[in-house]
Amino acid sequence: MIIIMEPGATKQQIDNVVEHLKSHGFRINLNYGDVMTVIAAIGDKRLVQPHSLNSFEGVREVKLIQEPFKLASRESQKEDTVIEFPNGVKIGGLERPVIMAGPCSVEREIDGLLEVAYAAKEMGCQILRGGAFKPRTSPYDFQGMEEKGLQYLAEAREKTGLLVVTEVMDTLDLPLVEDYADIVQIGARNMQNFKLLKAVGKYSKPVMLKRGPAATIREFLLAAEHILYNGNPNVILCERGIKGFDSTYTRNTLDLAAVPIIKKYSHLPIIVDPSHGTGKRYLIEPMSKAALVAGAHGIMMEVHHDPDRAYSDGAQSLNIEQFKKVMASINQLIGRIDYSNKHAVV
Repeated sequence: MIIIMEPGATKQQIDNVVEHLKSHGFRINLNYGDVMTVIAAIGDKRLVQPHSLNSFEGVREVKLIQEPFKLASRESQKEDTVIEFPNGVKIGGLERPVIMAGPCSVEREIDGLLEVAYAAKEMGCQILRGGAFKPRTSPYDFQGMEEKGLQYLAEAREKTGLLVVTEVMDTLDLPLVEDYADIVQIGARNMQNFKLLKAVGKYSKPVMLKRGPAATIREFLLAAEHILYNGNPNVILCERGIKGFDSTYTRNTLDLAAVPIIKKYSHLPIIVDPSHGTGKRYLIEPMSKAALVAGAHGIMMEVHHDPDRAYSDGAQSLNIEQFKKVMASINQLIGRIDYSNKHAVV
């Protein structure tokens, strides 16, 4: 880290900072400038929190020269993380992108879910999405079917061979969700639920972490760091849009720049959710294509057998006919992208 001292900092104030850092094992390089002194400290940042140095007399600013997300960064692992499932599906690296499709909520009849699952299988998708536990803004909205919904997802997996991704909202429900899911999702509202992040870090199932609606990329990666730090290396990041100022035309602002940025600074795979990212079904196809060209390792989209009667998120869900048309176009694009290159090139 770099500690910039005030122009009028005394020798004693500089010595106090230096001695504090040396006592924690840091190597020190001092640069006495004409105006101010700069201290370069090399060592383990976990031993001295940078913000604590701001309380020392004479300190003007503390800057980090390495990213705070150690385990998630390219500095700790140069090669891309590739998550492989027993059925051969892979997420990450230079692998062909995966498509996750399904309804926002698993609803009271399994027939609709199965109809979507069969269509997803037919169009080459690898993963079925569906919420059994639903975090809703209003307590009067549909909250999910809980274990019955998980059972429906498991039945759809058995009949189609698709993997299942579903959200967990509470540490108390984690063992139950782990029993049914192939991928455990941490939703955007829980991105900084640190107790939940630590809990999924102690399990072995892959975790898909969604970006919070007001989270910076650094905060997003630090949330992933909690999972990695607690022992689970199988983390998939999901860009699903952040809050913007124009809510008339889109639900969120889909930050596609996050894809190449995260690929530059992290080895973790990243997928994109254009359904939540835009809130409009007509935008799913163009934003999916843009995400894939930007280098996303996959797409998550909402598909419902009857969106106009969906219990949640009908406006951002494709019906099955629309889904098949979108997937035909996306599959054509995927066939034109060179995945032997680290950056997808049409």
